[in-house]
Amino acid sequence: MEVKDINRLKVVLVEKKRTAAWLAGELGVSPVTISKWCSQKTQPDLKTLARIDELLEVDKRDLLTEN
Repeated sequence: MEVKDINRLKVVLVEKKRTAAWLAGELGVSPVTISKWCSQKTQPDLKTLARIDELLEVDKRDLLTEN
């Protein structure tokens, strides 16, 4: 079964010139958690996704891949 990318977090972090370590600190999670989100191993919950939107100043749709 092929795994599809669900979020664009890694791309948006680069576009916004932010690091995973910065985002981890802002969210109060470990850098490993951010790494798992960026590599599509796990996904943030909706509340966390909303906070990421605020921190990176993007719309939720910018963080999600098109289906």
